Amino acid sequence: MSDLKSGLDNILMSEEEASNLTYFAFAKANEAPRPVAPKAKGKGRNRFRNRSRSKAKAVAPVGGLPDVLAGRYRLERLLGAGGMGAVYRARDLLHEQFGDPDPYIALKVMSEEFSETPDASALLYSEFALTRRLRHPNVVRLHSFEVDTQCQRAFITMELMRGLTLDKLLCERPLGLPWKELRDVVRPLLDALAYSHARGVLHGDLKPSNVMLCEDGVRLFDFGLSQAEEGVLPGLPQLSRSRFNAWTPGYAAPELLEGGALSASADLYAVACVIFELACGKHPYRRLPSTQARDERLDRTLQAPKNLPRHCWPALRAALAFDAAQRNICAQALRDAMRADSSWLQRWFHRRNG
Repeated sequence: MSDLKSGLDNILMSEEEASNLTYFAFAKANEAPRPVAPKAKGKGRNRFRNRSRSKAKAVAPVGGLPDVLAGRYRLERLLGAGGMGAVYRARDLLHEQFGDPDPYIALKVMSEEFSETPDASALLYSEFALTRRLRHPNVVRLHSFEVDTQCQRAFITMELMRGLTLDKLLCERPLGLPWKELRDVVRPLLDALAYSHARGVLHGDLKPSNVMLCEDGVRLFDFGLSQAEEGVLPGLPQLSRSRFNAWTPGYAAPELLEGGALSASADLYAVACVIFELACGKHPYRRLPSTQARDERLDRTLQAPKNLPRHCWPALRAALAFDAAQRNICAQALRDAMRADSSWLQRWFHRRNG
């Protein structure tokens, strides 16, 4: 692993190259060190060999990747792929050889087509660095950023989440979730988003398929389009996500689709669409691009979902505004609105209005 670290330290080869934000070069393609198995004796050694042999039957992944990355991570199967990245289920052979009963991880690489662009690995490292800032029970946990110098591909290792993404949940619950179930999803999701914003990290791609219900709670993941607020991690390459044309039109705020900068307000619009959809089973604007929904004035016919308590609607309605200037609410305020009961909210309005 020290060899990989020294390789990464030499990625930017000169000050001139370091100033070029699209530059990304790999260290010489020396073979990554192979994990060394602990020595075993007698029958234990034979058992270990048999176990390793039985688990070696992995399906070779597609996309020009070797079946073992960095001499350590055996790719088993593709879990999901988008326009920019692909995520595999993998086995950490080092952990397995030292007896870890659960050596499975998720491993993310840039898609084969996108990996050829100059910014690809820098963008992947940016995702890693920003997500690593977030140590929250409702945010995916990342392990490492590494490079396979043989195939010259960078990748991220992370926890292997086991559960159901919200888009699949909505397929099973087409009428939405009753409030008691809805709040158990919405509150931790908003906790994660409010924490992320407090740490200066904007998600950029909030949608049902990027939220998972796991055995131990809700997980917000895929910070592939995330950006840092000004002053946060200033050393990161300032790459423009807009030119990748990767926003999800049905969940991206109008200002993003019109070339504006990512903001906490844009994240709030996206999460509000997700919450509305969970509450009634339907997207608030029929999953149309937000600019088209705005031009068709679909917000004028928007009604509160039946499964959402009445006292929660004003805050959610504000977050669904097409005009960023009218989206005068933050993730923490929306979270607090979802936590409050109507009597508390009435007392608060009464005190506020004198």
